[in-house]
Amino acid sequence: MRGDPLNHSGLPSFTLTGLPGLETSQHWIFLLLGALYIVSIVGNALILFTVKEEQSLHQPMYYFLSLLSINDLGVSFSTLPTVLGTFCLHLTEISFNSCMAQMFFIHFFSFIESGILLVMSFDRYVAICHPLRYITVLTDGRVVKMGLSVIMRSFCMIFPLPLLLKRLAFCKANVLSHAYCLHPDLIRLPCGDITINNIFGLFIVISTFGLDSALILLSYVLILRSVLAIASREERIKTLNTCVSHMCAVLIFYVPMVSVSMVARYGRHAPHYVHTVMSLIYLFLPPMLNPVIYSIKTKEIRLKLCKILLGTKL
Repeated sequence: MRGDPLNHSGLPSFTLTGLPGLETSQHWIFLLLGALYIVSIVGNALILFTVKEEQSLHQPMYYFLSLLSINDLGVSFSTLPTVLGTFCLHLTEISFNSCMAQMFFIHFFSFIESGILLVMSFDRYVAICHPLRYITVLTDGRVVKMGLSVIMRSFCMIFPLPLLLKRLAFCKANVLSHAYCLHPDLIRLPCGDITINNIFGLFIVISTFGLDSALILLSYVLILRSVLAIASREERIKTLNTCVSHMCAVLIFYVPMVSVSMVARYGRHAPHYVHTVMSLIYLFLPPMLNPVIYSIKTKEIRLKLCKILLGTKL
């Protein structure tokens, strides 16, 4: 299926694709993706409601968790319209401006998630390595500033991408590899020189994902050094348990992202559906699993959710 080279505005339109070879099963695939959307949206909404209602959760760690839940909702709602249209309604054409907007928000929320995981690792570092200074270091004002800094950094990094794409000429069959617009997918379609786009894309990936992951790793090295200095084995385990939820969130975000990059670079001869599935995992897994992990591993959230869902006093 070929996209029209130009629409009435003079800008190209694009054709979205589902899972190649599984066109007859598109409705079943959407039911699966729909279930994942429901788990993600309901789970993150419950996390936000729980933190808002439970006074004991009004702490920096849970403020960052609330920001993570808001961001995961943003990721889900960024992909929902075109995934619904492609798999359920068979509406595969998307205008240039709509595609640029979706690409902006998908990458914007992805960059924010990386930043949130970084500030959450800083929260764990201060709580474990400098517990007596925790309240004075992570004041409400500083938490707000850290959150705003993450959002502004992501905006400044992603804002040039649509502008850099808009200056290029699209003269090929503008068929995308996914049911949503991603920059790595769009950058292979223009006919002009994309050197600037590639350099800028590499720069923002290294300066965000690369830097964030390195700092997260450093924070856990320092945390581990501090934990190993604790004499009691039970205290060491108890202290490390406070980091389990965050470590899981880091893994389910960075492992799929690295896997997508590896498949894109070294799996060019792999079936097309492999690339599509890896991309779906990258975008769907963190928003779905984050609220599940924090609900299971965080006692205060688990107890409050039981009160809400079961209507019992625990």
